[in-house]
This record gives sequence, structure tokens and C-alpha cells, in this order.
Amino acid sequence: MQLKPGLTGEAQAIVTEADTAARVGSGGLPVLATPRMLALMEQAAFQAVEPHLNPGETTVGTLAEIRHLAATPVGMRVRALARLEEVDGRRLRFQVEAFDERGPIGSGIHERFIVQSERFLARAEARRQQPQS
Repeated sequence: MQLKPGLTGEAQAIVTEADTAARVGSGGLPVLATPRMLALMEQAAFQAVEPHLNPGETTVGTLAEIRHLAATPVGMRVRALARLEEVDGRRLRFQVEAFDERGPIGSGIHERFIVQSERFLARAEARRQQPQS
């Protein structure tokens, strides 16, 4: 594994009706939903480190602290950037930003955790068998 601060990733999308706050239920307006902006930021962070992971490893999102600064209408292109700022064992901390064709629309911090894919999925599946609390 060669994870060092400075790695970057990028993800892009064109906003569709399916990406709007009205459609995903996070609001009532036909503009890019905050959860979709966050998903794009997470995708950028994942792409920054995925090529550098050991076989059988992946990352999962564990924390997001973001600000959604501007509304983006359907049809505009959105781009998210992630920069790895800190590696603390298996915890990865990113600075994330999002832009549309007119400028910045969001920023914040996102953390991901390195996991063994098979072990992680086995633990998730084991939750089915746990008694309900």
C-alpha cells in the first residue's frame, strides 16, 4: 500500500432529474440534492486511493462534514475533487470540493476507512443474525 497525502481524485456528472432534491427526498426543488453532491465527493475520494490499495482491500465512507454552497439546476455538469490530507493507520481524511460550470458549489471534509472486502461483507451479513435491539 502506497497511500500518502497529496493523492487526488475526481468525479463528474451531469445533473439529471434523478439527482434532484425533489427526487431523492432531501427537499422539494429541482436542483442538485446535497446527498448526490456528497456521493460525487465520496466517489472522487474513493478514486484517489483505490489504485493504491492492496488486493482485497477497499475503502468505506465513515464521516462527512460538508457545506452545500450553491444550487445547480438540471443539465449542468458537476465536478468533485478530493485530496488525501491525512493517513492515520487505516483512516483516510480528505479535503473535498465540488464545482458546477459557474464555480464552487460545495466543500468539506470526508473520511474513509480501509477494510478487507470479504471480512467487511461477512460482518455486514452477520448483522442479519443478530437479535434486534
